[in-house]
Formats: sequence, structure tokens, C-alpha cells
Amino acid sequence: MNHLLCGLAANEALPPHLVDRLIAVADTEVAEALAVRPDLRHEQAVALVARDGETAQRLAYEGRLTAADIDPGTHPDAALALLDRREGRPEWARLLATHPRVAYRASLAACAGLPSDVVETLATDPDVRVVAELALWTTADTAAALARHPHAEVRRAVAANEATPPAVLAALITGEGLPPARWCLVCARERPPFVHPASCPRRDCDLRPGDSCDGSHDSTVHLMRQMALRNPATPTRAVVGFADHPSSRLRRDLAARPDLPPEVSERLAADAAPAVRADLARNPAIGGPLIRAMAGDPDQDVRRALAHHPHVPLDVLGRLAGTTRLGPALLPRIATASPYEVEELTSSPDPEVRMLLARRRDLPAGIRDRLAADPDAKVANSVAPHPGLSEATLRATVGRHGVQVVAAVATNPDVTPALLEELTGHRPPVRKALRAVAQHARATAPALLACLADRQARPLAAGHPALPPPVVVELLTDADPATAEAAAANPSLPPAVMADLVPRP
Repeated sequence: MNHLLCGLAANEALPPHLVDRLIAVADTEVAEALAVRPDLRHEQAVALVARDGETAQRLAYEGRLTAADIDPGTHPDAALALLDRREGRPEWARLLATHPRVAYRASLAACAGLPSDVVETLATDPDVRVVAELALWTTADTAAALARHPHAEVRRAVAANEATPPAVLAALITGEGLPPARWCLVCARERPPFVHPASCPRRDCDLRPGDSCDGSHDSTVHLMRQMALRNPATPTRAVVGFADHPSSRLRRDLAARPDLPPEVSERLAADAAPAVRADLARNPAIGGPLIRAMAGDPDQDVRRALAHHPHVPLDVLGRLAGTTRLGPALLPRIATASPYEVEELTSSPDPEVRMLLARRRDLPAGIRDRLAADPDAKVANSVAPHPGLSEATLRATVGRHGVQVVAAVATNPDVTPALLEELTGHRPPVRKALRAVAQHARATAPALLACLADRQARPLAAGHPALPPPVVVELLTDADPATAEAAAANPSLPPAVMADLVPRP
């Protein structure tokens, strides 16, 4: 790989004439980088495909190529991309429906809006993988017809298709009204009973780990039920019986459904499997009384899921914060707290609760500043990236909590260039802060030069446009390929140097 040319290919300041020159000499890696340039013109995209055909599919998906640019015989993957965008030609679909390569026929089967004769051809394809792909994405009528397919793998795909009629989904679960499936992927190849080992030594084997068939296509039927349980079009009455199913995986899928009747939710809340209770706990359909009842669950994953529930009562959330590791994400209930609730949370005696609020980035100025002055470091650290904090407030936060907040302060979008420079010189040094400064839009040359001393921050700083051009040029020969590539992608790289780096065809 030529790291410098890859960097140049991504350089937003690369002049159009140098883009043309780079296309003319591009290898696979450089072509991939050029293909994602937002300023790539249509004629450049066509030239890039002529240079490296592997880019055709990406460029077609991104709308850089038209049907007039594509020969489906030469670039079938690009033709499939345009068909998927509904910009291809019907004759392409007819050609690809009988293509000798199974992967192309399967990709075609996933496209919407296919001509009816093409759908009929794919529905009778000799390879079940093609028919299953069609079943997964096709219209209601075709899905209903394929539900009677003799291969269980096709029925599994029908169960996952949200266009499948509800009555058909119910029939797939119960088997009522449908002829029994005759094959699955397992018994089509092995004599039942057979269980596919997780570490299969055969290189050409594409069975899933644990696939099995005892004559009833058991693993595929299990997957089909999973798909139907996850499908929102499956009628509620057809799935509630799975609350007592021996498979915890099926009970988990049931617990996640937003249409659970209250009595089923209560049964699942007492399930022996913690994973089932956790899936129920994050289900937006459960209400306050059940949330309160589950808040004392002994399993931490269940309590964590409850804390992320959008309707968890704030008093319950406060209790959960003291007993459960909740992670760094802003919790949905905190994000929607009313102004009155925000004031209440700010005054909580529990720093864990104040920290949860401090993760919001739309706090009123007064509350934001109060949290920045919080005596607890984890609260101040959480609010430090909040927009609008003054330089004086950020400096006071660093002075109060030191290394515990330096990295968070460095990510604040309004931190001043002067403070960024000071943070790079903090003693003891905070490496995470150096990485934040190296990517900060307001970083100055002195701050970036300090970041170059850190191994992880160095390639980030090398690509920053505020780095002095002579330093950028010097980094082109850096021993670290990532740093050299970042320097080549730096828009501050002088145009003359760019021109010298691009070979002439």
C-alpha cells in the first residue's frame, strides 16, 4: 500500500487536475479512497471504474454512476446496485436472474420492484439460498406463496419478512394449514439425526454452528419461530404461548415485543433466565408498576436495562444509579426530564444522580454552571464537554479536579485555544487529553506540536489543518505509516508538494 497516495486521495484540498492524475495511477487502495471523495465528478467516477472495476459497485450505490455507464456483463455488481436503487434496467434483471453465480442471483432477489417474470424465475431457482433471499424481501403475495415452499429455510425467511400477511405468520408458528416442510439445509446434505459441530473442519461447509435435524428440521424451525416472534406483523395472539416455551431464546424474543399483554409481561418478569428479564426490562411497553417491581432484581443486567427504559420513574432511576453500573450514555429518561425534574435532579444529594443529569448537552446555563462547580469530580467531568461553559469556569474545573477532568475539558467545543495549549502541558500529562486536542477544531500550532510527542495523538495531529505546512511536509517521511498518511491527507499540505507526490501516468 502506498500510504502517501492513499492520504492524498482523501485530501479534501487536492485540486481536480491532481485527482485526475491520481485516478490514472491508482491501485486498489487508492481507488477505494478516491471513490468516497464527496467532490468526485461524474466523468471522474467513470474514469475510476475504468481504472479499477472494484469501485463500480460503491459508486453505483452512491449515485455517482448511471445506467448508461454500466455494462451488466462487465460489472454485474454495479448493475445490481443500480437495480437495488431502482435505477437499473429491466433487461438487466432478466439477465442476472439466470447468472451462473449464485451470489448475483441472491443479490438480485433482495432488490425491490423486480419484473413479475423475474420474481417467478427466482422463486423456482435451483439454489435454495436464492429463493430464501427472495422470501425475505418480496411482496405479501409472493411471501404467502413461498410460505408453502417444501424447504424449511425458505419458510424461515418468510417468517422474517415484515410484508408477510399476519395470518401466514401465525400459520408458520403453528404449522396449521401448511403442508409440512420436506427439507432443511441439514437433512438435504446429511442423514438425520445430525448436529453440525461448532468447529466444522470442512472448508466448503456453510451450515450454521449448531444446525441440527432429527427429521423435524428442528434448528431451522426454531429459527423460523425466532423470526416470527421478532416480526412486528405477527399477531399477538399467535405468540403469547411462548411465555412458557422451554427455549429461553424464544422467551427473550417474546419479551422484547412491544405488544405484550400485561399478564404475559408479569409472567416474564418472574422468568428464571436473567436475559429474558433484561429484554423485558428494556421493553418500552412495560409500565411504571412493573418497572418498580423489577427494580430490585438481583441481576445487574436487568437493573441496567431498567435504567435505560424511557419511562423509568426518576426515583427508581435514582436507586438504580447507586447499585448498578450504567455506562457513559445519556439515559433516555434523563434526556426527556422536564425543567422541574431537571431542577430536582440538580439538587439531588446523590452525586451519581447529578452525574446522569450532567451528561445532557442542553441544560440551562445556570444549572450547567452549577454542575461544573460540583465538588464531585465525576459530576464535573460529565458536564465539562457541555457547550457554553466559559473559559473561567473550565479553568476552575481543572483547578478543582485536575487530571480527573482534563480530557473532558479538552473535548469542550468552546474551550479557548489558550486553554488547549495549557492542557497539553498539564503535569502529570493526560494522554487522552492530547488525543482530544489533536482533533479539536480550535487547536493551535503550539498545541498540535505538543500532541506530536504522543504516539496515539501523533497521527491525529498530523492531519490537523492548523499544523504548520513545513511540519506537515516533514511528517510525510514519518516512520509511522499512519502519521505519514494523515499528513498527506492534511489540507494544509502545499499544492506543489501534492503535485510532486502524484506520479505522472
